[in-house]
Amino acid sequence: MSEYGLASFYKRTSANIGSVIDSVKRGLHEVRAVRVLSIVLDASHPRFKELGEWNGLGVIEFEDVINPLPSPSLLIARPLQGNSKNLPLVNEIVYIISLPNTDIASISSNTISYYINTVSLWNHPHHNAFPTSPNNLPPTQQKDYAQTALGNVRRITDQSTEIFLGKTFKERSNIHPLLPFEGDIIYEGRWGNSIRVGSTVKNTINNWSTTGSNGDPITIIRNGQGIQTEEGWVPTVEDINNDDSSIYTTSTQQIPLQASSTSYLSYKNNPPKTPNEYAGKQILLNSGRLVFNTTLDHILLSSKKSINLNAQESINIDTPILTLQTSEKIYLGSKNATESVLKGDSTIAVLNDLINNLSAFLTICSTAVSTAPNTQLVPLNTAANNFLPQLLKIQGNLEALKSNTVKTI
Repeated sequence: MSEYGLASFYKRTSANIGSVIDSVKRGLHEVRAVRVLSIVLDASHPRFKELGEWNGLGVIEFEDVINPLPSPSLLIARPLQGNSKNLPLVNEIVYIISLPNTDIASISSNTISYYINTVSLWNHPHHNAFPTSPNNLPPTQQKDYAQTALGNVRRITDQSTEIFLGKTFKERSNIHPLLPFEGDIIYEGRWGNSIRVGSTVKNTINNWSTTGSNGDPITIIRNGQGIQTEEGWVPTVEDINNDDSSIYTTSTQQIPLQASSTSYLSYKNNPPKTPNEYAGKQILLNSGRLVFNTTLDHILLSSKKSINLNAQESINIDTPILTLQTSEKIYLGSKNATESVLKGDSTIAVLNDLINNLSAFLTICSTAVSTAPNTQLVPLNTAANNFLPQLLKIQGNLEALKSNTVKTI
């Protein structure tokens, strides 16, 4: 059976890296560390045309870490992975290896350099660059790198360093790595965005292990770390109430999401648990705004129990046609509503009958003339006798005007 998604990604990555390592063990290829001097990201790169134009995206210029050559002799390396790219920054160190190029069909010995991975000098997701001349940095930053060289954790004390990382990449001191737990597979971006494929791990500081058993799966996609109080080198844990945007897919976990509104007064019986009370398999999305949009077909919401719309201000529906179909009851204004609303068309039909009969009766009344005492007004008597059955008929139909479905207060 084919594998897709994350499983396929990790399998392909492991296989490719594994084959490279096997080749190295057999003495076929040499892996060495080099410093990135530039990377092709768009047409503004000086060697954009020379390196294949758009086919050269991700290509790096590099120099040897131990014996850097003058700039005219800059060498290049391409990404090893075609489907998954981890693009390095300027002044980061990567592994490179020589492997076949596009001339392999004619000259099997022709090779070019490919880069494999960024060397994790600082063991930090934000960047792992090292200046070519640390002694030229300001004294506080020299101390940062000197301490790291002695085996300490690099702890920058201001908001940035003068080391060149690229045209747009500016170092931030408040980007925190994720704290790992046993068995986690973690992918971290450089700006506080991450994917954790993890599990329940009891007796830890994460906030999703209070229920269930060790090993119950959970996947967390997070973008933005929100407000942090610790320094950037201190690891952090996802916080659904503090992170900018989050998607949690759970199995048995209870996630302490503080929902913006949890008023369930419309329920007569068994209202839903608040989001921070529920433990079980669910998907939680949390952000400053959620947009669900289709360009071709429907948005379908389906629930085994109920669909609750909850807001602090209002719920608005803007549409040319609104259809509500139910086989039982609709309550307007309160779950305890008992007053039936009237059927509009049927009510108008009854009122028209009433008006027409009243109009005919009043027309006859308006033309009646006096007669001798104790003498019947025949036209008026006839009109009254005709109108009375109509009134009784209208009265008998009044119950049918009430809706059996919609109740109001």
